[in-house]
Amino acid sequence: MNAKWICPAVTPLHSDGTLDFDSAARLYHQLARCGLDGVLVGGSLGEFFSQPIAQRESLARFAIEQLAGRMPVIVGTASMLTEEIAPFSNRCLEAGASAVMIVPPYYFALGDEPLFAYFDRLAQEIRGPVYLYNFPDRTGYSISPAVVQRLALRHNNIVGIKDTLAGMDHTRALIRAVKPLRPEFEVYSGFDDNFAHNVLSGGDGCVSGFSNISPSFCAGWKQAVQAGDMAACAAAQQKMDQYMGIYSLGAPFIPYVKEACRQMGWIDTAVCTFPLPTPDAAAQEAVRRFLSEGGLPG
Repeated sequence: MNAKWICPAVTPLHSDGTLDFDSAARLYHQLARCGLDGVLVGGSLGEFFSQPIAQRESLARFAIEQLAGRMPVIVGTASMLTEEIAPFSNRCLEAGASAVMIVPPYYFALGDEPLFAYFDRLAQEIRGPVYLYNFPDRTGYSISPAVVQRLALRHNNIVGIKDTLAGMDHTRALIRAVKPLRPEFEVYSGFDDNFAHNVLSGGDGCVSGFSNISPSFCAGWKQAVQAGDMAACAAAQQKMDQYMGIYSLGAPFIPYVKEACRQMGWIDTAVCTFPLPTPDAAAQEAVRRFLSEGGLPG
């Protein structure tokens, strides 16, 4: 049974907003040591939307160097400037990234035909594997299963999709639309609590953020699914249903995830890119209580 867990890593920062490479190395080591299946650098939890491409590329190259031979590195290369995406993607792939991941443009919703044309052009220009990233809560619209199917059949280098929706309806439709025609096409969920449902429906697992906080828990759940241990899988599902509370401690949730990583010892600060707030004393205490009540392993 296919079951992978890829971590969309947070981006550790110093108090002045510069990259904290020491913390990043510590986090990446922990993700690899616990047996996760890869890391996504520059995803939504990585705050790609508020960083210049030079900074994003610097972190991507560092992750590739740190994890060479240990785990795959996928790089989020989305930009609102389409002409930036393919050159950025190709530089990352040439540096050793296993793939890139691209969320469609936001602000104005695109219909099926312009969205197909967008990814069709990028797939022709990018010299390596590409994952689509569907996140309608952030873009304002969804990549339809019909568009994904057309793209998957036209471009062999479009190798999968991260589907970030709270429910599984859209993800199941993607699996039914694409998997019979391209069985190797990977369909991941973006919400942690959909992991087992995704795999049981014929998908490939999760690219989801709780693995920053407790990679060993996520890797253990993956192993239980792979082994067909349904009792362990059910116990992990019930735990994750509790752990999803991290995302509702406050809005936006990125500072709370980073604060949890800091308290677990993976990174040195919970500093976020402006204008995201750095957790204050009340937020720090809320995270402390959450971790204490959850009894989380590392």
